[in-house]
Amino acid sequence: MSRDKVITPCEVHDLIADGHIIVIYQDYVLKLDSWMEKHPGGSLAILHMVGRDATDEIDAYHRPPTLKTMKAFRIGLKPPGLWTNATPPIRGGVFTKRQVLVPPAVTISSVDDDSKVVVDDVSDSEISVLNDGASIISEKSMLTSYTSESDSDSVAKPKPGLKIIRKTDEEASKAAFTEWAMEQDIQKALRDYPSVDPKVQEEIQKKYRELHQKVYDEGLYNCPYVEYAKEMTRYSILFASFLVALRAEWFLTSACFLGLFWHQIMFSAHDAGHRAITGNFEIDSLIGMFVADFCCGLSIGWWKSSHNVHHLITNHPEHDPDIQNTPFFATCPSFFKSLHSSYYDFTFVWDKACEILVPFQKYTYYPVMGIARFNLYLLSWLHVLSSRSSGLGNSSAWWIRPTEIAFMSCYWYIFGYLLLWCTLPTWTIRIAFVLTSHIITMPLHVQITLSHWGMSTSDIGESESFPQRQLRTTMDVDCPAWLDWIHGGLQFQSVHHLFPRAPRHNLRKIQKHVIEFCEETGVPYTLLGFVDGNKHVISRLAEVGEQVGHLVNCQKYMASTGESGLH
Repeated sequence: MSRDKVITPCEVHDLIADGHIIVIYQDYVLKLDSWMEKHPGGSLAILHMVGRDATDEIDAYHRPPTLKTMKAFRIGLKPPGLWTNATPPIRGGVFTKRQVLVPPAVTISSVDDDSKVVVDDVSDSEISVLNDGASIISEKSMLTSYTSESDSDSVAKPKPGLKIIRKTDEEASKAAFTEWAMEQDIQKALRDYPSVDPKVQEEIQKKYRELHQKVYDEGLYNCPYVEYAKEMTRYSILFASFLVALRAEWFLTSACFLGLFWHQIMFSAHDAGHRAITGNFEIDSLIGMFVADFCCGLSIGWWKSSHNVHHLITNHPEHDPDIQNTPFFATCPSFFKSLHSSYYDFTFVWDKACEILVPFQKYTYYPVMGIARFNLYLLSWLHVLSSRSSGLGNSSAWWIRPTEIAFMSCYWYIFGYLLLWCTLPTWTIRIAFVLTSHIITMPLHVQITLSHWGMSTSDIGESESFPQRQLRTTMDVDCPAWLDWIHGGLQFQSVHHLFPRAPRHNLRKIQKHVIEFCEETGVPYTLLGFVDGNKHVISRLAEVGEQVGHLVNCQKYMASTGESGLH
């Protein structure tokens, strides 16, 4: 195929149907099959861009030298004009060359544990036809169409023994309530933000690209290293205070200083994970591993794997791992329908535990944030011991996984054995030390969730631009400049999501430009104080908790009367 040939959207869709990884960048059609396993950001980051114009995402996450290599994957040119984004297969997009759809009356909603497909409004004769001869196109757990056996091999076939049954009235009532609640969120997003009409979004894209160039021209991607001299001084004072208090046997005071040290130093791990310190993959990876793995016992590889996806598909219930926390928390009604996580490849089932815990989530939010670090230890080890931890980039980065394991092992030897076991005198003090030092880090976990959990989680269409989605799903926290060191740059999450590689010490300067951008485009910029931001999140958790109460009441009403009770 000529590299200068114009490739039509239909041809792109055919290539995707054949299993190829096709992404649009600027005027180029890129085929990224060979790069999938080498991508430093992980394969999922690419899979979420398949069939889409990913120009803004690619420019935001890659340095200019890397962008120059993109042409090596070019297989042709896109047609002139605006590209119409498709839904990537990982998000349920179906690409087939020939497809026979089930009649519109057939709505397939889920597959249960007994290999049965649950459908609505289908007659017994139609179910018989489907069971006898149909193969089903799978959209994760959502099955929406079927095709003849002669169709493309790319169409997923049902596993043996798959049977189609009718959804029960109680399940239909639950599904109807969930869809209603989700629709309310979608309508609110459509009311509050600019139209997703492609022409409107194209103008927003244009202004964002102008802003991106301005950030480059003003040198705001250059790291102010003098600020890291201040950071190192602060970290050293906190760690020295921990050691002095420990030597004086002021154990709980020592635990407080250790917790503050962990809280502060992890901001630099975040910078290194985004390659915002030196811009060099190897050096920033080593910095990130030393800070996160060695000093804090947390895998920077796990963080990068999940965080890259979080940035690209922010607040999408099925795909953003940062909001997938059932049965403890549900930030939107989408979780009521038992959704499948494309990141974990795991179905978060909405069960009795969810119905019990989620209504109280506004009360359990802070206690759970206080012990959230223990969950990060588990996720870190699961990552480095799994196939997902594959070197974060390419064959020359083989050293990353063993280095992470070595650094995390060193952390547990120093913290777990030398400190807790050999230095602290009693089990009571050991337990109190661990709880105190870990609870002290709670503001960091609150800060991370604060910027997203109260924001929109709706998918309002593939035409929505990268900058609008980031501003719709992310909130900034207002604070005076002298308090920036406490928040560590995480208070500028909207700005950071628009410019993820920009050093955090420059985000306040970029914020002024983002505010001007929002005024020009009409995209709302959400900025709340820390207290008001917390109230906003708690209010959202309370709202979803109340929706769960209504859902349970509907189910009880259905069980006793046989009517939906949706009124």
